[in-house]
Amino acid sequence: MNPKTEQPASNDLPWWQAKPLDRMTTEEWEALCDGCARCCMNKLQDEQDSTVYYTDIACDLLEQGTCHCRAYECRAELMPDCVQLSPHNLEALYWMPPSCAYRLLHEGKDLPAWHYLLSDSRETVHTAKQSALGRFVYSNQVHEEEWESRVVEWPLQWKA
Repeated sequence: MNPKTEQPASNDLPWWQAKPLDRMTTEEWEALCDGCARCCMNKLQDEQDSTVYYTDIACDLLEQGTCHCRAYECRAELMPDCVQLSPHNLEALYWMPPSCAYRLLHEGKDLPAWHYLLSDSRETVHTAKQSALGRFVYSNQVHEEEWESRVVEWPLQWKA
């Protein structure tokens, strides 16, 4: 099955709008990720009000030139803090950036025009400047006491 082209017989909606997140197959679920890597930025959470702040400090498994995970299949073992989204833990969407396809669909919103399911190109997320490409450093480059000074807004800002 090619989830990108499969259309439901009952209506004209694309599969990602016609099917609830919690009913998607693994292949469909994985196909939703646009590869922006915003979710791979380390986050800080305020202990008093639970606000989540993004830093420009990436997970050490994130590949600099592609924004792909170097160890996607075993990332949870290597990085215990990695949030592994699935149709069964949608409450974790709180940690995802507002442009995340999973979060957008869960909130009943459309995918942005730069999403590859609409643009037919995995590069659009980068050419539209909507990814982490070229915007991050690794944790081994920043002392832990400096993390608060690395809080950034760009993971929360995006164009539809």
